[in-house]
Amino acid sequence: QVQLVESGGGLVQAGGSLRLSCAASGRIFNTLTMAWFRQAPGKEREFVVAISWDGGHTVYADSVKGQFTISRDNAKNTVTLQMDSLDPEDTAVYYCAADRRPLGATLLTSDVDYWGKGTLVTVSS
Repeated sequence: QVQLVESGGGLVQAGGSLRLSCAASGRIFNTLTMAWFRQAPGKEREFVVAISWDGGHTVYADSVKGQFTISRDNAKNTVTLQMDSLDPEDTAVYYCAADRRPLGATLLTSDVDYWGKGTLVTVSS
């Protein structure tokens, strides 16, 4: 069993930056595909970015390319999402996610094996 705990959300002005972190329990972290999803008010949960077990492969949603950066530290069982140039449209609950399968071209919500509880990011205009 893997437990995921997000941190780092909060309120930020448009154009600002935030760094989200996800801490994972369990011994299999370094075999997991890790990802971030987000869910804005009134909208469905959507894929944001994913990273392969070794950090060598990343997939970004078109909406965040060049704006967000994912990284992982297998020694610390953590994955980080650096978010820059934030816009009010980035306001959402951000969820850390893990998949036991290798990362392919994308990651669907139905592929996710483990979810965190989410952390709220609010971007004010």
